[in-house]
Amino acid sequence: MSGSASSALVARSLRSVWHPCTQMRRHESAPPIAITRAHGLWLHDSDGRRYLDAISSWWVNLFGHTNARINAALVEQLGQLEHAMLAGFTHEPVVALSEQLAALTGQALGHCFYASDGASAVEIALKMSVHAWRNGGQPDKNEFICITGGYHGETVGALGVTDTPLFRSAYESLLRPAHVAASPDARQAAPGESAEEVAARALDDVESILQQREGRIAALIVEPLVQCAAGMAMHDPGYVRGLRSLCDRYGAHLIADEIAVGCGRTGSFFACEQAGVWPDLLCLSKGISGGYLPLSLVMSSEAIYQAFYDDDVRRGFLHSHSYTGNPLACRAALATLAIFAEDAVLERNRAFAPVLAAALQPLAQDPRVRHVRQRGMIWACDAVLEGSAAATTAFSRRMAAEAAQREVLVRPIGASLYLMPPYLLDEEQAHWLGRQLHAAFAATMEAL
Repeated sequence: MSGSASSALVARSLRSVWHPCTQMRRHESAPPIAITRAHGLWLHDSDGRRYLDAISSWWVNLFGHTNARINAALVEQLGQLEHAMLAGFTHEPVVALSEQLAALTGQALGHCFYASDGASAVEIALKMSVHAWRNGGQPDKNEFICITGGYHGETVGALGVTDTPLFRSAYESLLRPAHVAASPDARQAAPGESAEEVAARALDDVESILQQREGRIAALIVEPLVQCAAGMAMHDPGYVRGLRSLCDRYGAHLIADEIAVGCGRTGSFFACEQAGVWPDLLCLSKGISGGYLPLSLVMSSEAIYQAFYDDDVRRGFLHSHSYTGNPLACRAALATLAIFAEDAVLERNRAFAPVLAAALQPLAQDPRVRHVRQRGMIWACDAVLEGSAAATTAFSRRMAAEAAQREVLVRPIGASLYLMPPYLLDEEQAHWLGRQLHAAFAATMEAL
């Protein structure tokens, strides 16, 4: 595509598309990049430039763009069944996917309920929790606990358990707020304090809320191990174990939002595995379809499923949407799970995580960086900036632009620079990425 054609496409986009998570006026000075094709780690724009997709296109892509095995599975599925409603019907892809996911939990969770996006999965889990308590004769259990800095999506129910003012403040009048418990973010550690001790302090706050609202709390929702939208805030696995114990003690459901941290990102397929516990409800999306098609789901405990099993239709879970369990999306997910199994992906990732850390050492050792942290294939650090919001915004925008000039796609969250690359990254590419990011970071800090 020529430069004029690229400019024309961008102009058409700005006339007709309302881009997500964007102040559209900013595109007057920083127009969107027109992507025309992608393969493996690389996105290619209409001007012939390429960008290493270091954030997996908003955390969804696991095995690279235009992956041959996922492509082949989708082509085959297209010739068999593109869609059928899941109310009153079923099909092989949705059954097989549900079976395989349940097996990955050792049958601790099953009966997958499908939707299209992460926020919808959170809505479903919240509704399931309250309705299950209602069906069990406890309708007063209809309140939620969320964690400081937690993000669970931008639909109305999901925003009610999201503690990110930028996303929720404009909609407060629509929301039913949750109780907000202290964050276990290990960056809060006082001198000499461990991540485990930070987690223990945060658990005390959760217990205080559970005590004060005993008999009213339906569920607590948490992003296990990493609160991604909070700047990749990481916490000790003992925090999740403690939540499980507290929820059991006070009779509340534990909802694990693994939309971003599931599918191997943290080093295990499910982040909860590293805590040695299972939630009552687990939400998956993003990487589950390999980054190909919108798909989300909620896995439930047997106890919650049985709370709805009745002759009375009013006791059933009647949430629905037209594309629930879409065969194409499920087939992409099955191909994704097959790659995990056939290529021993989790084992490879565990071996590669230290390689990634080593490649990023020049950046990690920069004196203008602090709070270097890693959990599996998620790596992050914070830029040392003056405390103003303007400085933070300037850093994130300039860093993204400087990285793009060096063929790297990143999208800092405030002062937090993070990487969540597809699992195809090799050692040579990791060291190239480290050099490019450090150069971009240096240029950014010098310009501020």
